[in-house]
Amino acid sequence: MSKQLVQVSQAIAEFDAKIEEVAQAHPDFNLVHSFPGAGPVMAPRLLATLGTQRDRFGSADELQCFTGIAPVTVTSGKQKWVHWRWACSKFDRQTIHEWAGHSRKKCEWAREHYQQQRDSGSGHHAAIRSLGYKWLRILYRCWKDSVPYDEARYLKARRPPPQSQQTQSKQPRTQPSKISTGAVDIDWKYCGGFSKPTRISHLTE
Repeated sequence: MSKQLVQVSQAIAEFDAKIEEVAQAHPDFNLVHSFPGAGPVMAPRLLATLGTQRDRFGSADELQCFTGIAPVTVTSGKQKWVHWRWACSKFDRQTIHEWAGHSRKKCEWAREHYQQQRDSGSGHHAAIRSLGYKWLRILYRCWKDSVPYDEARYLKARRPPPQSQQTQSKQPRTQPSKISTGAVDIDWKYCGGFSKPTRISHLTE
């Protein structure tokens, strides 16, 4: 039995070495490797998810849906609820999930986003999916433009405009607990990391 385990371990080591060799020869290796958390294990998996055909995904939304990170919204009559995506590549979904988790150790804003999700009531995995959702939008843009990730550039782009340029009517970017849409009043709650309506009622004029 021990001899078989040694043979299996040797075979795995050979596969790992070959994967590393092929990944480093990939034209997008430096691009993917520039992302926090995309080390020797995750970078090859991200390369496999993206592929080399740039027109494969027409938008970041398509990539998010393909990998299963984007949630599914279901409507029935006056009700609407959100759940995670089942029809997707489980390998790709797990790849993005694990990569997002690793990125928290390498990226300050990723840690902050994860903590914000936890503080708002999301569970660990839901917070990781939310972080992966953000990372995929950045990864898609860099991949389409063939430009490595630049954290300083990203932080500058996400910085809010000066106070003088902000309008009085602009609301803070937070998830409301109650949303009024025309003549309908909706109460929301977090369920499985996503928003789900708990009460829908008509408003009287």
